[in-house]
Amino acid sequence: MTRMSSASARRIMLTFLTTGLAAVSLTATGCTKPLFPESAPRTQFEKFDSMRTGAAPKDEPDVFGTPQPALRARLAPKSAES
Repeated sequence: MTRMSSASARRIMLTFLTTGLAAVSLTATGCTKPLFPESAPRTQFEKFDSMRTGAAPKDEPDVFGTPQPALRARLAPKSAES
């Protein structure tokens, strides 16, 4: 059997240390809160519509009960209230 040189042993140790540090940092960053919460408006138009006529529904159930994007409700012309 041959013994490893101290340089190769350091290289292997550094590889294990780097891999462990990367795993710990990836695990720790997964626990942070999201940057944009679900309740926040996505665009300035969505905020304007919700203030003017109320928020449009984001999704509606289809004939089978599966939620689908509510495109008809969101793209329908707004009624004039003046």
